[in-house]
Amino acid sequence: MSEDKEQQLPENSIEENTAIESAKNTVEETVNTTEESTELPTEPSTDAKEALEETDVMNEIDDSNAEDAEDTDTVKRHEIPMPDYHEMSMENLVGELQRLVKNEKVQAIRKHVDTIKDEFNQKFDEFLEEKKEEFIANGGNEIDFRYNSVDKQQFNEVYSEYRDKRNQHYKSLEKSHKENLAYRLDLIEQLKALVNVEEDINTTYNNFKDIQAKWRHAGAIPRADYNNVWKTYHHHIEIFYDFLNINRDLRDLDFKHNLEEKGKIVARAEELSKEPDLNRAFRELQVLHKIWKEDLGPVGKDHREEIWDRFSAATKIIHERRQDYFKNLDKIKEENLERKHAIIAEINTLSENVSSNHGTLQQQIKKLEELREAFFKAGQVPQKVNSKTWNSFKGAVRVFNQNKNAFYKNLKKDQQENLDKKRALLEIAVSIKDSDDFDATTAEMKRIQGQWKKIGHVPRKYSDKLWKEFKTACNHYFDRLNALKNDAFKEEEANFKLKDEFLDRLKAFELSGDKAKDLEEIEKFSEEWKTYGRVPFKKKNINQKFDKIIDALYEKCGVSKQESELLKYGNKIQQLSNNDNQERAIQNERAFIRKKIDESKDEIRQLENNLQFFSNASETNPLVQDVIKRVNQHKESLGAWKAKLKKLNILKNTLLKEDQEVEETDEPTTEE
Repeated sequence: MSEDKEQQLPENSIEENTAIESAKNTVEETVNTTEESTELPTEPSTDAKEALEETDVMNEIDDSNAEDAEDTDTVKRHEIPMPDYHEMSMENLVGELQRLVKNEKVQAIRKHVDTIKDEFNQKFDEFLEEKKEEFIANGGNEIDFRYNSVDKQQFNEVYSEYRDKRNQHYKSLEKSHKENLAYRLDLIEQLKALVNVEEDINTTYNNFKDIQAKWRHAGAIPRADYNNVWKTYHHHIEIFYDFLNINRDLRDLDFKHNLEEKGKIVARAEELSKEPDLNRAFRELQVLHKIWKEDLGPVGKDHREEIWDRFSAATKIIHERRQDYFKNLDKIKEENLERKHAIIAEINTLSENVSSNHGTLQQQIKKLEELREAFFKAGQVPQKVNSKTWNSFKGAVRVFNQNKNAFYKNLKKDQQENLDKKRALLEIAVSIKDSDDFDATTAEMKRIQGQWKKIGHVPRKYSDKLWKEFKTACNHYFDRLNALKNDAFKEEEANFKLKDEFLDRLKAFELSGDKAKDLEEIEKFSEEWKTYGRVPFKKKNINQKFDKIIDALYEKCGVSKQESELLKYGNKIQQLSNNDNQERAIQNERAFIRKKIDESKDEIRQLENNLQFFSNASETNPLVQDVIKRVNQHKESLGAWKAKLKKLNILKNTLLKEDQEVEETDEPTTEE
């Protein structure tokens, strides 16, 4: 987007610049003096600078009038409002162009169309640059980038229609311009011939008036010839009036009429010098100069300098007011330039510190948009630095977008990796959701749920669907597990009730004094206890109550703790022998016991090392006694574990022997 916004004059936009620009582009500089310079031998002047300024403003007025004279409809450009096209979107610019081409004279909208074209192209170039960066950021190759814009296509179509209408219009004008130019030159020749015709002066004067009337209705000519042709025409008008010296009544009558009309023009110009609307004042001043030049002849020599000085003075006042306005406008533009430089600097700082966090980066993107809007609203800058300022702005924004796109390109790569990880977890969840191995599956489900939470974002278009599928699979499994737990809970509650009743019977049991018989009864209690199954987790301390009662009974029977442990372990041996997978069960139990043996040895070794620190301490020392006590406990525990391992080894050897006997029995008999 172009940042150069048109500053508004009162009521209208800067049509006076149109005159300047049109004159520079289309008018050939053929004369350096105005029409009045042909009336007077020398123009009134002060110093060289004032004379130059006066010449400039007169040339500006002449050039603008030449443009209007070429095509009378061109003057309508002053009546067409000049909106702030810079604030419009591409779509709105296309709509505005369509409206102008459809409703206005094609020759009257050139300035509007050129401004719209510049704004649209700048907006589209920036838009296209952003799309290209986005394409490259998504992994595309710059050479493969293509983008079809509906707005651009519509703009090209409407602009093409405008160009065709404009070319057709000027093509049709060209022929009539040439014919009108030839006709006017012929009228000049007729005017020149009047001074050499020998006829009644009244007849000659009437012919002169007829030529003037024809001249006024002769039609438009090319603007490049306008000033030269009018200069030549007025030159011969003056010659004719000099010729009229022989009939001063006719000449003085014309001089009087011209003086009266020029007096009215001067009076109006002096009023315009106080007009607050500079744009309106300058446009009407152009019209007054046009009437002065095209419709009125010279005045008497006694009044020429005075009337011209008044008109020139009024023109100069309006010109100076416009100059003051543009000087103030230049100051405003310089202030706007400073603001825009500050905004560009802020964007550069933002570009150099693009965040690597999505949330923070979104805030930076919002900040950039605010800076962009501030840049566009900062106003017009001096023309000589307009392009440079705009390029600096675009460059700063481009760097930010490149860094932003680089972040999201890497983020997209990370999100794709995260997507692959979550898809893998989804596959696991779906594959195990109907598993009946609830212990292993529950642990695995919890593991993949934990992993899922640790994985970062995935592309938005997959996120919701993927999570829904994963959640459905997990919920399916845990619904099954919960249903099973509900059934198991009822069973566990029933087991607890049985065990609780059993403890009451166990507490009521009294030893007979016959050790063998009492041990046999205790064994029966232990066997019966195992038949009741699991109890609710929160109530599992009932098992500890049972163990304490059994241990107390063994102690009453004179059985040591180690012996009681071995007796109870006999039940464990029986369970292992009845296990469906004996070999694996025994192997796991051996590994468990060996681990306990190693732990006991390590504890004993560490405690005995600690005793060395008390080498000079008495055995009655409480610390020493505590260490010794703990060493003895671990030694006792070590003995128990070793005894258990021995029983386990016996079971293993027994099972191996049984397996060998079965194999020998199954072998076929060999015939001799």
